[in-house]
Amino acid sequence: MDDRVAIFIDGSNLYHSVQNNFGRHNINFTEFATKLCAGRPLFRVYYYNILQDPSQYPDGYREQQDFLDSLRKTPYLEVRLGSIKKITGVEKGIDVMIATDLLYFAWSGFYDVAILVSGDSDFTYAVQAVKNVGKHVEVAYFEGGASKELLDMADNRYPLDRNFFNSVWFGKRRPQRRRPRQVKGIPGTPVPSPTSPPFNSEFQ
Repeated sequence: MDDRVAIFIDGSNLYHSVQNNFGRHNINFTEFATKLCAGRPLFRVYYYNILQDPSQYPDGYREQQDFLDSLRKTPYLEVRLGSIKKITGVEKGIDVMIATDLLYFAWSGFYDVAILVSGDSDFTYAVQAVKNVGKHVEVAYFEGGASKELLDMADNRYPLDRNFFNSVWFGKRRPQRRRPRQVKGIPGTPVPSPTSPPFNSEFQ
């Protein structure tokens, strides 16, 4: 019997990592999950993020809702949101949600393999606890943005590099066009893809 896979995505970590590495964010999450599963049956994808405060960031809140609505249309993907709580300027709460679900679903026998999309060292002990109940944990990470302690604890590791993302973008970038009557040899302004969902760095 094939191992069932559950994918746990730290949404903020993923957003900032693809922004820093590739300068884009239009991930096709169905293809993203399919590639991580590598032929194994998917139980469910869990996407975690902080819910934007509409009273402080009304534009960001509306854009976030549009993005979350598109996520909710992805088969077998569940959005889990925390509220904003800052301690010494650092957002807290999402790590606890992810660690709790990792452990609870493992103990409940909902999955055989957990794939954690994050490089945060805060998950190291939770990964060990999941392994202690007989489950496997794999980590999908970005080079230079992952804790060595977490990677050493994982049963398997997947670097999320350019080669991985080549087949999981939603739509394709249009080639750059030149403005009319411009000086020859000076590139024009890139044309954004109309298929790209809205993103806002404030809430991702």
